[in-house]
Amino acid sequence: MEGLRVAGVTEVVIGKGMPSPLLPKRPDRRRVAILTQPGATSKALEVAGALRSEDLLAEVIGLPDREEAKTLGVAESVYESFAKFGLSRGDTVIGVGGGTVTDLAGYVAGTWLRGVEVVHIPTTLLGAVDASIGGKTGVNLAGKNLVGVIWHPRLVVVDTQVMDALPPALLSEGMAEAFKTGLVGDAGLCSLLVSQGLEAPLDEVVRRAIVVKAAIVTRDEREHGDRVYLNYGHTLGHAIEFASALSHGESVGLGMIAASRMSERAHGFDGMDMVVSTIDRLGLPTSVEGLDAARVLDLLRHDKKRDGDGLRMVLLREIEDPVLDHVEESDIEIGLSAVGL
Repeated sequence: MEGLRVAGVTEVVIGKGMPSPLLPKRPDRRRVAILTQPGATSKALEVAGALRSEDLLAEVIGLPDREEAKTLGVAESVYESFAKFGLSRGDTVIGVGGGTVTDLAGYVAGTWLRGVEVVHIPTTLLGAVDASIGGKTGVNLAGKNLVGVIWHPRLVVVDTQVMDALPPALLSEGMAEAFKTGLVGDAGLCSLLVSQGLEAPLDEVVRRAIVVKAAIVTRDEREHGDRVYLNYGHTLGHAIEFASALSHGESVGLGMIAASRMSERAHGFDGMDMVVSTIDRLGLPTSVEGLDAARVLDLLRHDKKRDGDGLRMVLLREIEDPVLDHVEESDIEIGLSAVGL
């Protein structure tokens, strides 16, 4: 299995199957709370069985599906489960599932007893290449991820056998995040997805995307510089996601198209057609109907990347050359019009 380090804190292990033992030895660890959602229950039970064979107490805590898990109410119920289980400072939380699971698992681990160890085992491509790595955690409140902490996992285990069995919708979602990573940091990964789409080899997509994110987060853990570039397509994408029934990957794909139109106008970015055709090839929508543009704009007014001078957005001068700009509402409207809003 291949290993990478992120920010000097997280070990990322990529390969087929699970490492044995699963967790690095720690003498004060007695209990492990495993958070999961319905689609990943079988993997969570497999993890629980492996931990019990290592003489650890393991409890599986089920969460609501998708974004319904990312609320303060759900976090409170998880804290109550931790208390009943007797989870102590020497113990561990494991998130098994997609990006919403790792977001919530990281948040409750980072705030329970002022911080306990967290480990992520992503079961979606989106979780593997993005959500599980970098320590960003959070829940939704009046907007996407407005409540959260930076809390790095001790370990991330990416089992590529799980990725090989993903249904098409989840594969497409994860490819959207991988494509974003290529646009801002790896022209070779970008070219791979442009040419092969969903047929691109998953092992290579996962490894290249994680290498880019690991390098950026290691340089800029707290998003004071380069890390902000990983938000390409996400500012508008998060607002679209929060205002609609679209998935994260679908919304980010639309956000990248809108940001590409804005990049074209502001910086002469010449990849707009490539971005649209690749999003389409990855099985994601390139426009949206029935969504209120005014609602999206209102959500952007509460975006956490806003400062005293207005909203900041990541745009592209060219592939691998992102820039952070302050944008006007008229610029945003031009971007939204590129996706039918």
